[in-house]
Amino acid sequence: MPELPDLEIYREHIARLCRGRILRSVRVASPFLLRTVTPPLSDFHGRTLATVGRLGKRLLLGFEPQRCLAIHLMISGRLRWLPPDSPLPRRLGLAAFDFDHGSLVLTEAGTKRRAALHALDGPDGLAALDRGGIDPLAATADAFLAALRRESRTLKRALTDPGILSGIGNAYSDEILHRAGLSPVQLTGRLTDAQGARLRESTIAVLTEWTATLRKAAGDSFPGKVTAFRKGMAVHGRYREPCPVCSAPVQRIVHGEHETNYCPRCQNGGRILADRSLSRLLKGDWPRTLEELEESRPGGAGSPSGAAGPSRPPRRGV
Repeated sequence: MPELPDLEIYREHIARLCRGRILRSVRVASPFLLRTVTPPLSDFHGRTLATVGRLGKRLLLGFEPQRCLAIHLMISGRLRWLPPDSPLPRRLGLAAFDFDHGSLVLTEAGTKRRAALHALDGPDGLAALDRGGIDPLAATADAFLAALRRESRTLKRALTDPGILSGIGNAYSDEILHRAGLSPVQLTGRLTDAQGARLRESTIAVLTEWTATLRKAAGDSFPGKVTAFRKGMAVHGRYREPCPVCSAPVQRIVHGEHETNYCPRCQNGGRILADRSLSRLLKGDWPRTLEELEESRPGGAGSPSGAAGPSRPPRRGV
């Protein structure tokens, strides 16, 4: 799912290309995309794009006067900049926003249609989409810590909850927690002031550094490769690869369509967190420390027969 750094780069390029331009038309190929009925999309035709903003993980196209198109890419939605009136890509194309000099095209991979487009009239419509999370880059230290402690959640859940923090998802939450040296399952209620300050500093550093990295990679070209897996990430998508800090093998917890990647040594005192489904299956055979993990591998001290320890089929989070 595109997160704050990816969306900021989209926002900057759309503003550079389209701000001050007139929207000629909106073409929608999927009936599941549009989530509102008023105002109609035809009401946006002929209006000038005045602002390009972001609300959490939504991109906001603001038109004069007080009209807004809110785009949520969800997991597999992506944007392309194509020549004027380009046909929508087969199977992937959901919508096109046509300007005289080019078309902003929304695509979505896969069979599930989750991307969403809202046509809004005035600030009240936009407020209805606001999940209430604070901007992690703009919040004060006190506001950041207060938001995290408002409810008892794991740090991983709190970072990715749009009602707590805005714009962070699965990938960058892994990177933030690794940078902060904090366990993804530590409860927010047990977060010390020092840990909270470290988490905020890590959040700001990871998001700003990756935004700068993606901005440099895109250059003057519209971003064409938006992915949750980036070369240079410390732990996300790097299961079993060495941690760049301590060289311990990166571990993971699989939950639904997502997974949490972490370094057991840097973030959890060398202890391996239980993967609920697999540890329940393996019970006492599930390794609890890095030492037990090493012993369970072929040729390890705990595997005289050479039998392999617990393993999982390759799987990557989104």
